[in-house]
Amino acid sequence: MAQRTRGRFRTALLAPVLAFGATLGLAAAPAQAAVWHTCDQWGNTSLNGYTLYNNIWGRGAGAQCTWANSGTNWGVWADHPNTGGIKSYPNAKKVVNKSITGMSSLTSSYRVNVPSSGAYNTAYDIWDTDYDYEVMLWMNYNGPVGPLGSAQGSVALGGHSWNVYKGRVTNPDGSYHDVFSFLRTSDSTSGTVNILPILKWIKDTKGWWGNETIGDVQFGFEITSSAGGLNFVTENLTVSAR
Repeated sequence: MAQRTRGRFRTALLAPVLAFGATLGLAAAPAQAAVWHTCDQWGNTSLNGYTLYNNIWGRGAGAQCTWANSGTNWGVWADHPNTGGIKSYPNAKKVVNKSITGMSSLTSSYRVNVPSSGAYNTAYDIWDTDYDYEVMLWMNYNGPVGPLGSAQGSVALGGHSWNVYKGRVTNPDGSYHDVFSFLRTSDSTSGTVNILPILKWIKDTKGWWGNETIGDVQFGFEITSSAGGLNFVTENLTVSAR
C-alpha cells in the first residue's frame, strides 16, 4: 500500500534524487511556450491564486519537470523507475482556511489527460491547518498502487461513488496524522466534485474528526513509476470555497 507523508514532514523521508537540468524538462514538456517551468526538486510558483509544486519527495525518484500556462492549466513530465513507493506529487494548491461548518460550499472541477502506462493516481489532497488529517480523493489510478489503511466500505457522496479507506501515518518526529482515502469506483478524467459533503460525512456520520479548519486543497498526480518519461496534464482545474 502506498504511504503518503507530505506536507510539513516530507523532507525527512527523502533519499538523494537524481540531478537533472532544465534542458531535460524543456525537451520533454509538451508546452514549450509555458509561462513557468521547473525541474527543481522543490520548484514552485504562484499563478492565478494557485501555488504549483514540482514536489519530488519520495525515495528512489528519477527526473521530473513541471510546466504551467496558468494556475489551472499545467502539466508534468516524469521519468521515475519501475520500483515501488511514491516518488512525487506534483500539484496545484488552493488555500481555503475555512472551518467545515463555516463553509456553505467547497467544489472543484477538473479535466486531465493521463497516460495509459505507469503507476500513479490523480488525486485531491485536502489538509486541515494543523496537518493532523489528510483527505485524499482518487479520481483515477493506474498500475500497482493502493491506498493506506483498511477498507471502510463504500459511499456515494459529492456526485461520485467511492470505496473508502482509513489509515494512519507515523511521522519522523513521532507524531502522526490520519488519512481518509476515497477511491472513485470507476476512473474519471473530467467532472465536478462537491467536496464539502465528503468532509461533513467524515465529521458527522463517522466521527473521525471534529469541526476542522481546512487549510488547503491540492490537486495533482501521485506518481510511483513512469519509466521512459510520461506526461500528465491538468487541462483545467477550479477550486471554489464559500
